[in-house]
Amino acid sequence: MKAEHSLFVTMLVLLLGGFLSLLNETILNVALFPIMSEMNVTATMVQWLSTGYVLIVAIMVPISAFLIYTFTTKKLYLGAMGIFGLGTLAAVFSPDFMVLVLARMIQALGTGLLAPIMIDTALASYPRQQHGYIMGICTCVILIGPAAGPIISGLVLQFFTWRALFVLLLPFILFCIGGGMIYLKNVIPCSKPKIDRISITLSTIGFSFLVYGISIVSSDCNWRDILIIFSIGIVSIIFFCKRQLGLREPMLNITAFRKTYFSVCALLVIVVQMVQFSINIVLPLLLEKGMQLTSLQAALTLFPAVLVCSAVTPISGRLYDHIGGKKIIPAGILIMGFGLLVLARIQISSSVLLIALFNMIIYLGIALAWSPMQSHALKQLSLSKQAHGVAIINTFIQLGSALGTPLFVGLMDAGERKYIAQYAGKLTDSSLYIHALYSGFHYSISNAAILIGIAFLFSLLLNIKIRLRS
Repeated sequence: MKAEHSLFVTMLVLLLGGFLSLLNETILNVALFPIMSEMNVTATMVQWLSTGYVLIVAIMVPISAFLIYTFTTKKLYLGAMGIFGLGTLAAVFSPDFMVLVLARMIQALGTGLLAPIMIDTALASYPRQQHGYIMGICTCVILIGPAAGPIISGLVLQFFTWRALFVLLLPFILFCIGGGMIYLKNVIPCSKPKIDRISITLSTIGFSFLVYGISIVSSDCNWRDILIIFSIGIVSIIFFCKRQLGLREPMLNITAFRKTYFSVCALLVIVVQMVQFSINIVLPLLLEKGMQLTSLQAALTLFPAVLVCSAVTPISGRLYDHIGGKKIIPAGILIMGFGLLVLARIQISSSVLLIALFNMIIYLGIALAWSPMQSHALKQLSLSKQAHGVAIINTFIQLGSALGTPLFVGLMDAGERKYIAQYAGKLTDSSLYIHALYSGFHYSISNAAILIGIAFLFSLLLNIKIRLRS
């Protein structure tokens, strides 16, 4: 009984740490305008609070497997949480914008490790036959954290300034540090792999340049500069991968991609993450600009989908433990695609409740597929390669987030401009821009539905390959 209590508290500490790291990723989304006003910065500059954060996370996640095998679980968790706390404290007292950006980057140094530590430690603490359920709980945190950020910050900003958002994090960080000191056990053996500085350098350059290049696609940057940034990132990643294959102790063991199911599920993770992360940006734009809702009202419209996700994700993990992934993954992706198709057909006269319902359908599909995709990918790997698999999946989640936003926001903008060009002079200005907004939304979500349709067909490979083997 005492052992069960200790494991429960250990999981609570791990899950709370993972939740805080992902909540922190989006907690400033609705606070950017107040920060612009207070610190007298432009919209382009204020985006660095998100871009800079994501860049550091993109650097830290790929090296998480190396760090997990180099340091004990307790030391790494406490170090990551301590750095996160230091960055949060610096953000509270930031005297100017540059210090605030630096504080966010310090936060990201810690938070980039917390989700991989959470998953690896949780999987190492439970028998393999329960991994679907455990992944369900962990991935529930991964989905809910970013979705809860705008809701919590919207509530806090009704009464306090943006600095209160960071003050709110501090007690929970201290709880995690205290709980980690008392309850965390060193469940992952330290193999102390040799440090390969060239791999770290190539990984840092490759993933930071790639994510930064993706993040500025929809900006006013010169396309030649964007292409150069992309090229540096891709070439660095190619050399990084080639080097890993030649090392006896690779920083990131990419031989995981030799497993067909792992590769299929990892690609599905990118596609689903692209769409689900972007919906949390595209849909509030429609609600706020088209329906004239406040930021808080828009966030509360998305909240029922968060509840559906939190309820269904652990259930999908249980289902995976009993029936496997070949049925539940395609079913979840199919439901997600159906939700996107009906959401793409909303009209100006559609109610907020109807939009909330369609969004719930989308998140029902995400919740059914999300955990089994990751569980099925990791199931293909030996326990000695599990941390590398977790690092790869989490890197793909970050890439999906970075890819989806410029793609679907860009499609929405393109749809708007096309409508305005076609109907300019035929409608009043106010009517024209509202109709254009809805047209852009339809265009963006329709393309998302097509992409998920392709993902559904791809997910059927899981069934085909099983039948061929049988």
